[in-house]
Amino acid sequence: MFFVLSKTVSFMAMPLVLICILLGLSVILKNVKWKKRLLLTGLSFLLFFSNDFIANEAMLMWEIPPTPYNQMTKKYDYGILLTGVTSNDLLPDDRVYFSRGADRVVQTINLYKRGIINTIVISGGTGRLFTEARREADDLFKAMVMMGVDSSAMIIENESRNTYESAENLKRIIGSDANKSILLITSAFHMRRSKACFDKTGMEVEVFTTDFYTHPRYFSPDVLLVPKVEAINIWHKLFKEWAGMAAYWAAGYI
Repeated sequence: MFFVLSKTVSFMAMPLVLICILLGLSVILKNVKWKKRLLLTGLSFLLFFSNDFIANEAMLMWEIPPTPYNQMTKKYDYGILLTGVTSNDLLPDDRVYFSRGADRVVQTINLYKRGIINTIVISGGTGRLFTEARREADDLFKAMVMMGVDSSAMIIENESRNTYESAENLKRIIGSDANKSILLITSAFHMRRSKACFDKTGMEVEVFTTDFYTHPRYFSPDVLLVPKVEAINIWHKLFKEWAGMAAYWAAGYI
């Protein structure tokens, strides 16, 4: 029930959904005063959420900054790679279809080949509500073997449907022994919730962020004034994470 509810709430909280609802109501309602209010509110929201500068500033405050490789002197027993980076229901199924978050995989392989992590733990099944799909951890395992990672250096956890379940399942698989050093690898916007889930289980993990949505702070006219679809996408990511954080907190997951 929680799984279905959390997905539904995060969808309804999306800025573009809210804008469409406001604009739709401005057309449907007969009251002239409310039609005007809803129309102006919807247009104001559209301009605000499509502003590149505002969206970038908000994401800069939320993302966990990257860690330079030259500052990583510690070796880790495990590197936990959280999934959510492929389209795992596309056909033909003789390949892996990577999506926006593929940087998680690239940086995990980089960490492994640099000798920073000894064993890669791939965690994630399918997060779909109503349809079946291939287990994402299985797809990533095959792809990473093809990219030169030794299959014996990987552990698969392919049952979890969300980040909390990943943390719970991995606690059982690799334990919470303080002598084991663990590096958690996921997207920068997703790291706060992910780290909180692992902290809740008692697993001590350090973080390595990837897949950044932000860019350096610019004050050029195109950033300050021109509406951009990418800005709305950033707000969608933020709203989804904030809704997820609230839902996880209410459920006692963090």
